Amino acid sequence: APIEESEEGKPLCETLTDRSFSNEETDEDGNNEQTKVHFFVYCPTCKSLKNGKLRVRCHFCKSGAFTVHADPQNWTDVLEPKQITGLCENNPENCAEILNNKEPTFAEFYFKCSEHTSLGEDDEAVPLYLIRPNLKEVPCLACADVNDLVFVFPCKEGHVTCLDCFRQYCSIRLRERQFWQHPEYGYTLSCPTGCPDSFIKEIHHFKLLSENQYVQYQRFATEEFVLRSGGVLCPQPGCGMGILADPDCTKITCISGCGYVFCRLCLQGYHIGECDVSDGDSSANTADCSYSVDPARAAEARWDEASKVAIKVLTKPCPKCRTPTERDGGCMHMICTRAGCEYHWCWVCQTAWTRECMGSHWFG
Repeated sequence: APIEESEEGKPLCETLTDRSFSNEETDEDGNNEQTKVHFFVYCPTCKSLKNGKLRVRCHFCKSGAFTVHADPQNWTDVLEPKQITGLCENNPENCAEILNNKEPTFAEFYFKCSEHTSLGEDDEAVPLYLIRPNLKEVPCLACADVNDLVFVFPCKEGHVTCLDCFRQYCSIRLRERQFWQHPEYGYTLSCPTGCPDSFIKEIHHFKLLSENQYVQYQRFATEEFVLRSGGVLCPQPGCGMGILADPDCTKITCISGCGYVFCRLCLQGYHIGECDVSDGDSSANTADCSYSVDPARAAEARWDEASKVAIKVLTKPCPKCRTPTERDGGCMHMICTRAGCEYHWCWVCQTAWTRECMGSHWFG
């Protein structure tokens, strides 16, 4: 299905004309007015949203000397390959001969940033076709303001938000981890009103987020892919490495990350025997306590939370009794300090200490 139909049946070259966006137009009365029709792109060189220029070339030899047989009528003609035929003016006989005349010579459309000097043929930009000038003066569905630039969701209704509200929508969904892992489009969002078939296909639109937020978006997307593929994430604070292991394997080693060895079932340090279903926190029964606490303030006033993270990073549990143990010095041979346990185990393997451990990583 077409990504967008052209306005009132006009060719794309008339409805979304490629212009020199750095210049101003002058009407018959001599008044200057800013160009109203733009393409918008994400420029990897400028690392931001920029005005774009549509270009065409031969899909085979990549020559820019190319004449199209027809104007592109919609975004599908521009974004999808082999939609518009044409004549390569660079070396038409050569292209036709190599193609063996089995298929016509097609046009290949691409975009460039209009706001920096071209760095060469490979200096291209990603079209953000859902960002458009608000020529119809449609109010934002969130703040009701009428802005010059808007984001038009790919739903049947074409719901509109301003770019600030779109960023806020993405930020909130990202913070709540409410993005959707679409099998075809990747980690994306749909129209906030719940419209069907409204997923954002071009994920470069999320480049509108801040740099830190986009890094977080990429990390969440990777984690979601790993989990949906049957993998597991390293539970060690500050790591979170995605690990794809055999489904029957319960002893997981974070080989490419921090090296932590943990149980796949309970995500605690690897242990012998059944998993401990509790998290190790003992809580007193406070049902009869009349002392009231503001939950928001209580969440902030948690002195022990930082200590828990530090203990988890600096210690590993005894594989037998799960007593947190801190390694003192360079030796990997650990002896549980809990009375009655005194289990000899390996800090690296998190299992019984063996001669193999002595030979491979006695210290380090």
